[in-house]
Amino acid sequence: MTIEGTGMFAEERREKILALLHQQKRVLAKELAETFQVSIDSIRRDLSMMEEQGLLQKTHGGAIPAMKVRQSPQPPEQRYGEGSPEANAIAKLAVSYIRDKDTIFIGSGSIAYVLLQHLPDHMPLTIVTNCMRVADELREREWIDTYFVGGLVKASGNITDVLATEFIRQFKFDMSFVTGGGISDEGIFVATPEVAAFARTVSSLSRRRIGIATHQVLGNDGFAKAGKIEDLDVLITDDKADREVIERIQSLGVKVITTQGMENDKLEFTVEFQDLNGVTYYENVWAPSSADAQLQIQFRRSDVRVRAVTQVSQP
Repeated sequence: MTIEGTGMFAEERREKILALLHQQKRVLAKELAETFQVSIDSIRRDLSMMEEQGLLQKTHGGAIPAMKVRQSPQPPEQRYGEGSPEANAIAKLAVSYIRDKDTIFIGSGSIAYVLLQHLPDHMPLTIVTNCMRVADELREREWIDTYFVGGLVKASGNITDVLATEFIRQFKFDMSFVTGGGISDEGIFVATPEVAAFARTVSSLSRRRIGIATHQVLGNDGFAKAGKIEDLDVLITDDKADREVIERIQSLGVKVITTQGMENDKLEFTVEFQDLNGVTYYENVWAPSSADAQLQIQFRRSDVRVRAVTQVSQP
């Protein structure tokens, strides 16, 4: 549908785009090009210029309203739920990196809570958390040893004060899952400096760090920096993530994996690999593609050479 004003000056068009954005909370470049009867490249230039002016935030295929630097955390009733299809797809892929008897840190983010739904049944694990909701969810799983970080309990049920930061130093982790209110090539961002300090400490105690972020989070900055994006061993996001944001992160040497339709079931692969002594091993893994199956093995065993990846299950 076209609106009155076709052939208007670019500044007028951008004003109308901003008005539409405030009204609809999201705009798509393709629809804007049709509405204003201009090329999609012209709309992309408009959106880029408006993003530079802080008027909006570009997303894959369009834009959303600009976010404030400091975002308040979601209330518990919204944060701790079943999660979106994108969050569940990310969680399914993320937990496939977990192995028997791993010691893991899981924090208080909404997507971190979604991880709990996909943890392997009856796999012996040790999980450390600073979130009461996570600890409560895990306490009846007898095959998991759950440790709860001590300190001042906030209204959210999370613990991130100085005592918690000191308490966590007595542990080491095979793996930690890293989340934030914003994750971009500029770093990993959270709401407060104390949460950032706690997150940096956890990261320093972890052998491997897996970033998990939906497309709504990816590309955002924030108030308090919890770490460099380069600190991550791998970053998992969903198919809707902005390609330009992914490429900027990859340019810094970070491996980025998208879920590639993993709202559905993953595929099973048998991976054949050799260690430095020439001993051959076979391991079955679940992943969205053969390349991701290979990455999982190399993520856990940097001293091996993958010889073959064979798909077991059919889509």
